[in-house]
Amino acid sequence: MSEIEKTLTLKDGNKMPLVGFGTYLLTDQETMDQSIKTAYDAGYRLFDTAQLYRNEDLLGQSFINLQIPRDEIFITSKVAEYSQGYDLTIASIDDSLKRLQTDHLDLLLVHWPIQTQFFDTWRALEQLKKDGKVKSIGVSNYQQVHLQLLATKAEEMPAVNQVELHPYLTNKPLVKFDEQEKIATQAWSPLGRGAVLDNPMIAKIAAHHSKSVAQVILRWEIQQGVAVIPKSKTPERIKENIDIFDFELTEDEMTMIDLLNKNQRTGNEPELVYELGKQY
Repeated sequence: MSEIEKTLTLKDGNKMPLVGFGTYLLTDQETMDQSIKTAYDAGYRLFDTAQLYRNEDLLGQSFINLQIPRDEIFITSKVAEYSQGYDLTIASIDDSLKRLQTDHLDLLLVHWPIQTQFFDTWRALEQLKKDGKVKSIGVSNYQQVHLQLLATKAEEMPAVNQVELHPYLTNKPLVKFDEQEKIATQAWSPLGRGAVLDNPMIAKIAAHHSKSVAQVILRWEIQQGVAVIPKSKTPERIKENIDIFDFELTEDEMTMIDLLNKNQRTGNEPELVYELGKQY
């Protein structure tokens, strides 16, 4: 059985855990504390938040409450559309750092590409990295065309592209492009917001491996080198979602899951957000 490393080495040399914990929709301190404790005890070290989630302060407080050492964890946040632009981005990250009660982020992403602030926002991320407030910089929801546009002016290209990716939206051409450009692909909504969990074919594969459907899907993703950030507030599922390193899908099983692609999004269309300047 091939051994999969539990971290990815990014193009800037920093290491990022392959499986992270998503905190979207965790909106009260008690639930956050319980979820982060369960996740940390289960082995998660990457914790993903965003300005838009309005829970950076809760996550930062959880690390304090649970006495989790800062040097043991990898914190990701994302610049919201309303914070984009050079000066606003820099000011907003100072605010995010205060909320998270830390002096740096391990990874900062532009949450969505928006046309009006496209280059200024990225320039701010480059500066934040130079200033030591951020270790790695990346993007979220960027398509190939956005990355190619960014390359015309960027001093440093993204280390990570976090996109919607699951068996009904395999995003194969984008994953291939990211790989060619040495950009790590990270999947948000890696389980398709539950839409994929009742797929009978994946259920058969899961039964064969004595694993859950969710575990098979997450394994399918990490086996292609895609990092994942599943989210849950249910303790059993939190533990289950990281317990994916003790089995391997065959090439045929990987292909069968690939063929489920329907280009079906559960989130917004990035090109429309780019043009509108906001999510819809």
